[in-house]
Amino acid sequence: MGIEEYGGGQSGRPDVLVVTTNDIPGYQVTQVIGEVFGLTVRSRHLGSQIGAGLKSMLGGELKGLTKTLVETRNQAMERLVEQARARGANAVLMMRFDVTEAADVGTEVCAYGTAAVITKN
Repeated sequence: MGIEEYGGGQSGRPDVLVVTTNDIPGYQVTQVIGEVFGLTVRSRHLGSQIGAGLKSMLGGELKGLTKTLVETRNQAMERLVEQARARGANAVLMMRFDVTEAADVGTEVCAYGTAAVITKN
């Protein structure tokens, strides 16, 4: 697998800019809309659990689980952007991810941040 399969984030010129910072150089926040989030929960399937268990005994990266987590984070991010767009935002500030176990059956990934309207200075 190439490195492009393990990446995430936005590409090109997005209509909703997502950043992990409080401010965006060259832009002014003209309106704070409020908190937005994108959430997804993925269950684990038996094959990946067995493979991960064997790999953990031998050591090394769990590539299948890594790829699944990247896909899950990307889906949460897409949902975050959809919610921000639906509320009239063109930016999400202070974006973060939160990852937790969901009742021992899967992984919950939440992307969250502050939806805002920004204008170029």
